[in-house]
Amino acid sequence: MTTVKELKDLRTARKARLPEFISPQLATLVKAPPREADWLHELKFDGYRMLCRIDRGKVRFFSRNGKEWTAKFPSVGAAAKLLPVTSAMLDGEIVIVDAQGRSSFQKLQRAIGTGATAGLAYEIFDLIYLDGFDLTRVPLKKRKELLKGICGGRRDLLRYSEHLEGNGDAFFKHACEYGIEGIVSKRADSPYESTRTRNWVKVKCGKQQEFVIIGYTPLTKNLPGIGSLILGVYEKGKLVYTGRVGTGFTVKLRSDLQKQLGKLVRKTSALSLVPKEPGLRQAHWVEPKLIAEVAFAEWTDDGAIRHPSFQGLREDKSPKEVVRELPK
Repeated sequence: MTTVKELKDLRTARKARLPEFISPQLATLVKAPPREADWLHELKFDGYRMLCRIDRGKVRFFSRNGKEWTAKFPSVGAAAKLLPVTSAMLDGEIVIVDAQGRSSFQKLQRAIGTGATAGLAYEIFDLIYLDGFDLTRVPLKKRKELLKGICGGRRDLLRYSEHLEGNGDAFFKHACEYGIEGIVSKRADSPYESTRTRNWVKVKCGKQQEFVIIGYTPLTKNLPGIGSLILGVYEKGKLVYTGRVGTGFTVKLRSDLQKQLGKLVRKTSALSLVPKEPGLRQAHWVEPKLIAEVAFAEWTDDGAIRHPSFQGLREDKSPKEVVRELPK
């Protein structure tokens, strides 16, 4: 267990009160991982980003936009109470992992809906605050050393996110071969910054991102449920069309989504420009308030997505944050 003396000996650690919440650091999407030696490479998890606040035995979880999600993960909260800390702020991702260690957002969505806990885990990759000290200015590599000391070798509901140092090419290749979503690379000496930076970068094996749901088309033959979701992203403050997704749904989910979207119906489209696409003639337009996670093959030249597959609804972002994600 880390002592107060050890924290005081860290020149960049500052004595401070435990914050209620801190905005998480975000990674910039890039085409390839860094090759320099001063980088740490971690697996990219396909789940919900969560900050865990621990204060004298009371554990609370917050999504990236500051909403409290404690009630959704009681078993993980109970496990976090057992960590050898008085107060702490942890950064990680709630996931459902299979026997091979791969995470799935679809499986996580189903688990949250049913209350199932099999495979549930909190993958912890950063330590922002510990026992009276703000660690945001402490270099990442040292923060992870402290974090590993707290988590130990646990591989149950709480898991320390291991990393590889140096050239990330081979790590990225193996992650993709293994069916992982991608990797996140971080400068070993970087501080923790509550914004999107180039000190943290992400590389994806496939294409997957969030889209704003701006409408739906019904199933044919008067069957209940949605046939496809109409999607868009924000560009310069305006919603632009990016295509439709009609796969990845169960029969029940099609019906449930129609009920949810039925409460948001509007007479006209929220798009800045409605394309002349035959598939949109039967469109039911809705207020742009729900977000869909969608996997797809590629972007077309006219800005739409090819071969999309619905992964689930996201509740941890604001629709205004949803933009076209292109590597830099």
